[in-house]
Amino acid sequence: MGENRPGLVEPMVKAFRECGCSIAESRMAVMGDRFTLMVLLSGTWDAIAKIETMLPRLEQELDITIVMQRARTRAPAHDLMPYAVEVIAVDQVGIVHQIAQFFSHHDINVEDMYTSNYAAAHTGTPMFSLHMTISIPTDISIAAMRSEFMDFCDQLNLDAIMEPVK
Repeated sequence: MGENRPGLVEPMVKAFRECGCSIAESRMAVMGDRFTLMVLLSGTWDAIAKIETMLPRLEQELDITIVMQRARTRAPAHDLMPYAVEVIAVDQVGIVHQIAQFFSHHDINVEDMYTSNYAAAHTGTPMFSLHMTISIPTDISIAAMRSEFMDFCDQLNLDAIMEPVK
C-alpha cells in the first residue's frame, strides 16, 4: 500500500519476475489517493525466499508498506456453487453490514466484494453499488435462497440481482 502514482506497479512485478516468482492471483485498486495491491505469488522455495528477502528493500525504495504472509493453496470445493450478487441503492450507512450479516447467518461465504459510491445521473442523489461473489453450499435450495435474499433486499429498498457465475 502507498500513495498512488504512475509507475508503481512495474518495479513490483519486475521484482517478482527477477526472483523467479509467478503471480498466481492479484487484485489492485486505487482508493482515494491510496494504491493497494494484493498478490499471491507462486514459485520454488528459493524463489519465495528471494522475494521475502527483497521485500524490505522494495518497501523503502518505493515508499510503500508491504505486509507479507505465507498462504497455503486452497483445495477446490466441489460442494459449493459460485453466485454473483449485485446491489444498487440510495447510499445509506450499514448496507454492507446488513448484506454480510444475511449471508453469514446462512453460512454462505463471501469470496470477493467491491463497493463504490456515485451520484445518480439526473438528480445527483448519492448512490451505492456492491458487487460480490458468494459460495453457496450445494445442499441449500437455490430458489429458496434467492427468494429469501430478494425479500430481504425489498425490505431494505435495495435493487439486487443474484445469479450464477458464468
